[in-house]
Amino acid sequence: MSLDAFSEYFGELKDPRQTAKISYPLFDVLFLTVCAVIAGAEGWEDIEDFGDVHLDWFQKKGLFPNGLPVHDTIARIVSRLDPAQFQQCFIQWAQSVNERTSGELIAIDGKVLRGSYHRDDRQSAIHMVSAFASTNGVVMGQLKTDAKSNEITAIPALLKLLDIKGCLVSIDAMGCQTDIASTIVKQGGDYLLAVKGNQELLRCAVQQALRPLHSAATDPANVTVEKGHGRIEAREYHVLPADEVASQFPEWKGLKTLGVAIGYRLDKSGKQSLEYRYYISSAELDKARFAAAVRGHWRIENSLHWVLDVSMNEDECPIYRGEAAEILACMRHVALNMLRAETTKKASIRRKQKIASMSSAYLEQVLIAGLNSMGENSRPA
Repeated sequence: MSLDAFSEYFGELKDPRQTAKISYPLFDVLFLTVCAVIAGAEGWEDIEDFGDVHLDWFQKKGLFPNGLPVHDTIARIVSRLDPAQFQQCFIQWAQSVNERTSGELIAIDGKVLRGSYHRDDRQSAIHMVSAFASTNGVVMGQLKTDAKSNEITAIPALLKLLDIKGCLVSIDAMGCQTDIASTIVKQGGDYLLAVKGNQELLRCAVQQALRPLHSAATDPANVTVEKGHGRIEAREYHVLPADEVASQFPEWKGLKTLGVAIGYRLDKSGKQSLEYRYYISSAELDKARFAAAVRGHWRIENSLHWVLDVSMNEDECPIYRGEAAEILACMRHVALNMLRAETTKKASIRRKQKIASMSSAYLEQVLIAGLNSMGENSRPA
């Protein structure tokens, strides 16, 4: 296997060390760290141990000719990398391997890395905003929110790094902001934004416009019912052209569709709940596409955030010094994309990690699946 594809995207990273003091090439340390994270490493000592066990495998590829660095050295190197530059390398790769289609859904949502706080300040845990291609299950990019800010300012910054032309971008109520909507439309995409109390006048107008639809007698053909996990859930969707509301709220650029998702739940204890979730979109959505987009948005919770926490123990990761927490979070996304690209083994992400930790042959398969897809796609302009 050639490492040229990995080097093409991540070989441009600037080495923060003084040239005269470099004992271990930056590329070698980066490749080791990514391989170790693929194999389930959660901390610096895990990465060193993985390298020790697989040192012969690395050296056959021409890496670490003088031996492996200790975990403290690995930590110092990785934690001093420029996270903005690393994110840009990751985004260029992710966009090259994801085959976008017209109308593809990109879900954007935030997640706190709960173990990343400085040990003298539990309020300092970093908050990452991620973009997730729901259909292909590929992480497109992520960005840390500023320490004194929130998702509202991080989302436009992340969007500007992505190619969203022709895509439908879904964001929960936190992202229901006119500036975010304008950014998406200016970049050639369409927005699907949840509307709640932070936009009270807009929410009331959308609710009033849609009320005749969801107050009418329910058409059984428009209801989907699911049973499982000790509960019954029924969902119903309605859409309406946004002409009247758009004229009342001209600041919402390109507004074309209003929608409501109605959810009813009955659990095994007999507890019932009924929820109405309202949306606005710049795309002309019919009922079927609206329903698919609303359901697809939640894949970022189930297929990304849940996997990061349960399979990769992200919330338990104790790394926090320097830029290390942000860099390692991005490396977990690199690993997750590669593990999903390897499809010969029908197994969970966690099981694939365990196999990769025990078998360099299978690790090679994961790398080939991920890195070859780099080489087969052209670098985005």
